[in-house]
Amino acid sequence: MRALVMDSIGGPLTVRTVPDPSPRPDGVVVAVQATGLCRSDWHAWAGHETLALPHVPGHELAGVVEAVGEEVRSWRVGDRVTVPFVCGCGVCTWCRSGNAQVCPRQEQPGFTYWGSFAEYVALPAADTNLVGLPDSVDFAAAAGLGCRFATAYRALTAVGGLERGQWLTVVGAGGVGLSAVMIGKALGANVIAVDRTAGALAAAEALGADHTAIAGAETAAQIHEITGGGSHVGVDAVGHESACALSILSLRRRGRHVQVGLLPPVGGHPRLPMDRVIAWELSVSGSHGMAAADYPPMVAMIDRGELRPQDLIERTISLEEAAEALPAVDTASPAGITIIDPGA
Repeated sequence: MRALVMDSIGGPLTVRTVPDPSPRPDGVVVAVQATGLCRSDWHAWAGHETLALPHVPGHELAGVVEAVGEEVRSWRVGDRVTVPFVCGCGVCTWCRSGNAQVCPRQEQPGFTYWGSFAEYVALPAADTNLVGLPDSVDFAAAAGLGCRFATAYRALTAVGGLERGQWLTVVGAGGVGLSAVMIGKALGANVIAVDRTAGALAAAEALGADHTAIAGAETAAQIHEITGGGSHVGVDAVGHESACALSILSLRRRGRHVQVGLLPPVGGHPRLPMDRVIAWELSVSGSHGMAAADYPPMVAMIDRGELRPQDLIERTISLEEAAEALPAVDTASPAGITIIDPGA
């Protein structure tokens, strides 16, 4: 198969022919029809994750089941599927309780093993991790679900407890942030989007954000004025010390901050306004993807047209173009999601 291969940390990427994968007894091989280019992929390329080289990145994907292991019971060749970026082992207490996103033995395509920037990808524990796609959801739209969209959905619902009529601040209007804007509006919240670029804020406005603001020293105070005391829920959708602090400072008393963007301890762990957290009894929670068991309500909203992940797609590129785009993710300012078509 053709795949985008990483031979060194922070080095050039090449597209070349590598061996086709085979399914594990409990797994499947999926023919990748679309895969998302995500900031998390950049973190791995930059050395913020432990990888075995050479490596194939890619963790957001959708496609068609190509081969099935002998232990798989629920899936057949030809099924249209996607998968969470966190794949549980399928047998531990956490997986059996529907919380595969925190499985102690979790695997992640594009991180712990070869991922989806390729024509084919092998996926483990298929009966636990695969999610079927209705015909109404195309592959490009589904490719963004496994990380950014599903993560935003769970961050707002199961973790943030966002309710209709409440205020939501989303810091960072990239893929996950724009997903949070769309989902927040669909849930009936009042949404404020914050970013450092006008283009990203324009995209947030197009998705229904009630207010937008350029990130700066006075932004938290502006949010308190707009909301009459601060937001009920804040999300750091970037993964930066300043974004996390802004989300926390935007909250009203007893508000809830959800950390979605990765915060690797580069240069030390982030300094946060914990004095505010304590004095105002704020809740600070992490959100790590979403297990396949929790996908049906989200997929049903997509099927009914209440959520439109396809509207978040900014561009579709080839594997060769992805080799140039991946190293530039940290400095680019996309107003939406980039999808890779491995067959292009």
